[in-house]
Amino acid sequence: KGEFKPGGARVYVSTTIHHHHGDTETIANNHTQNTHTACFSTERLPIRVGYPNTNITIMADEPLHERLSNPARPVFLLGDVPPGEGTPPHKCSEIANKFVSRSRMLAADGYIVYDIQDEPGRTDEDRPFPFRRVMDSSTHAALLANLSGRECLVYKCVADPNFDSWLENNKTIGRHTAINLVGRASSEGKYEGPTISEAMNMVASKEDVHFGCVCIAERHTLEAAQQRGKTYPTEHVNMVRKIKAGAKWFISQAVYDAEPTIRLLKDYATLCKQKGIAPSKVVLTFAPVSRKKTMTFIKWLGVRVPTETEELILSAEKPIEKSIEYLCDVLREILSECSGVGVPLGISCESVSIFKSEIDGVHELFRRLQTILLDSRGSPWKVQWLEVMPPAGKIDDDADGGENEALVALDPSERVRTLLLGILVGSATVSVGVILGGKGKHV
Repeated sequence: KGEFKPGGARVYVSTTIHHHHGDTETIANNHTQNTHTACFSTERLPIRVGYPNTNITIMADEPLHERLSNPARPVFLLGDVPPGEGTPPHKCSEIANKFVSRSRMLAADGYIVYDIQDEPGRTDEDRPFPFRRVMDSSTHAALLANLSGRECLVYKCVADPNFDSWLENNKTIGRHTAINLVGRASSEGKYEGPTISEAMNMVASKEDVHFGCVCIAERHTLEAAQQRGKTYPTEHVNMVRKIKAGAKWFISQAVYDAEPTIRLLKDYATLCKQKGIAPSKVVLTFAPVSRKKTMTFIKWLGVRVPTETEELILSAEKPIEKSIEYLCDVLREILSECSGVGVPLGISCESVSIFKSEIDGVHELFRRLQTILLDSRGSPWKVQWLEVMPPAGKIDDDADGGENEALVALDPSERVRTLLLGILVGSATVSVGVILGGKGKHV
């Protein structure tokens, strides 16, 4: 769509650029999955077209950390857990490629890659699923980013004696610019590594690395406050303290009860207003459940699930569908109750198990929650299809060693020339349309 005014026009275009270099088109036809990633995006590319003299400004796409910190737009993320520690490299690539292939049809801004810890101090109850160590979150995130063209938000628990070296490797090797810091599972017991305050200061001192933190609505209940010997919950105070330390966004724990989240968002907004600071975005996390064991694990993680909610889902003929339906209602309630408080929101979806119905349920839940949040903003929106080329020089591995073919690296300047040529042609077309349209008014 376009808006034409004297001296300029603002046009929104959706562009697909096809590169033809050598025999790459043939290779792409033979190996579509490895050479092209089709994804959907809610983004629009704004181009300013001057009239009558053309002046083009290309607005670069926002990196993930800017999408997360930008209060003017929602953000949509999909969570993943790295493969087990010691998984062979080729198997890690297969696992990452499967995740990317399944999720490419979702209009996600990026992926969350979790840092899984044993957390023995979390509770006295036995862990429903046995703990298994996983590979480094930064390493797995690099695989996902390379395969998908989407950036990752990398989770990192600060209880690591090598946190400083990890932070440096994340920047120089993984090249991730967005990380999410997670504190210790409990204030009790002994932990190695920095405190969350020390870790925030360490990250804030690094250039080109941005961080967010977690927020836990379950801490923001009157019951939780009483257990801590306080008259009122203070999670909103913790969030403001972290903003002052440099946190640009917050990711919630999985939501299954709207009430604590509503209380937290309202108190957080009020405190930010009192302090004269802008509230950082809160990304609400949702995880569908279809089995008793998964529900038990959700609760073991500290998620508050009302008894009637658990019974409603697990007694349903199709628990996964009931879970999705219920979580959609939870988001609607949060949006209704928190309308106008001024806290920017986003959505994240994850599966806490490897059960197929729950993984499939994540994708359906993602689409529905995205629609609910975007519709709540009261302005038109669209999803557009984009074709993403693989990294330059990527080699497609085939089982037949002698028939491997390499994609020829595309010169970045050639890509820019191709893009500018397409824009110039489009701009000329727009200008002609404006002239003809103006003449038509006088006929």
